[in-house]
Amino acid sequence: MGLFSLFNVPKNASRSAIKTLKLKRHIIKILITEGNYTIVDLSNKTYFSVPTVTKVINSLLKDNIVLDLGKIDTSGGRRPNLYGINSKSGFFLGIEVNRKFLTIGLQDLKNEFVKINERIPFELSETHGSLSELCSRINEFVEASGIDRRNIIGACVNLSGRINSVKGYSYNYFYIEEDSLSHTISTQIGINTYLENDTRAMAFGEYNCGVVNGEKNVIFVNMSWGVGIGIITDGQLYYGHSGYSGEFGHSPLFDNNILCQCGKRGCLETEVSGWALERIFKDAIREGNISLAGNADNMESIENIDLERIINAVVMDEDTLAIDIISALGEKMGRYISLLINVFNPELVVIGGIMSTVGDYLMLPILTAIKKYSLNLVSQDMELKLSSLGSHAGVAGACYIVRKKFMEQLD
Repeated sequence: MGLFSLFNVPKNASRSAIKTLKLKRHIIKILITEGNYTIVDLSNKTYFSVPTVTKVINSLLKDNIVLDLGKIDTSGGRRPNLYGINSKSGFFLGIEVNRKFLTIGLQDLKNEFVKINERIPFELSETHGSLSELCSRINEFVEASGIDRRNIIGACVNLSGRINSVKGYSYNYFYIEEDSLSHTISTQIGINTYLENDTRAMAFGEYNCGVVNGEKNVIFVNMSWGVGIGIITDGQLYYGHSGYSGEFGHSPLFDNNILCQCGKRGCLETEVSGWALERIFKDAIREGNISLAGNADNMESIENIDLERIINAVVMDEDTLAIDIISALGEKMGRYISLLINVFNPELVVIGGIMSTVGDYLMLPILTAIKKYSLNLVSQDMELKLSSLGSHAGVAGACYIVRKKFMEQLD
């Protein structure tokens, strides 16, 4: 029958059948969130009799949702059996969509990756062809995983920009169908699909299995092609009234008259994002500055400079020009993170995204600027940390979002 049978309630189901179904959900939630228990333990936790719990456990064993883990030692009397969730009875699918590649991962019920593929070739564009390719890549991944599609509880697709997670629309990409994007993808891959903003998903990944260590009020700063923030308040993702929170990169902080990708001028992204880094770096080369990543004598080499090449110049070559520019961007970013700290008073600020892979070359200027510009009483008990999940933050967060949706359905 599988986990999906837990949500299929026949129209003519008796009150007793509905009660049994709810007990199944309750027991499964306990075993997933708390670990393994005996039937007596489950009886005490659910307030149902031992015979009733035994009947439900036997049904879940038959459906291969629960495993009999054998007998445990006791101080006396008959040794009881221990029961636990079969982590392979259900899976969560996460998809991180980047401009030129995908990262797709599949986690089991214990949130362990059973398969993850990075840098799957893909070209993100506002076309039907790009959407069709996205669905094809997801289907190819699922087929290659060897996991029965019917056991995949749900999928979450992360995209940058403005996402309405409730209605399943992206207003930056694939806003080309009359139907919601989540429903369109669900139909093409045969798996119930959710949409999420990439930065919020990364924040949720770090919160659940990354660098966050018990902190409940966290700001995640995604420094990639653009700049976004994910906000966690009291352990919950903050979406805002319309679901578009976190568009920090489109704050009009500079009087530079540079046109942002959002259509406005002087946004934060025009001076501290990945695409800003490319522009600034290329301009520096054209002005005669020397770098291993390109030179002014070869215009073709300048045009081929991209964000990854600049990051490699920092990390692999310790390129002076690349380090200087990254450090300058870090100082600016730190100044405006101070604004966030003064407003939100978080326990922890996490720096992630592609640009964070340069490590201390970015982190130290950010920290210095935070100390310089933020209010001491607000920042003195705040920590600044580098993402520990790196390129896996988004796909891990996507899987945890599906898990959260599933757990809410068990209530």
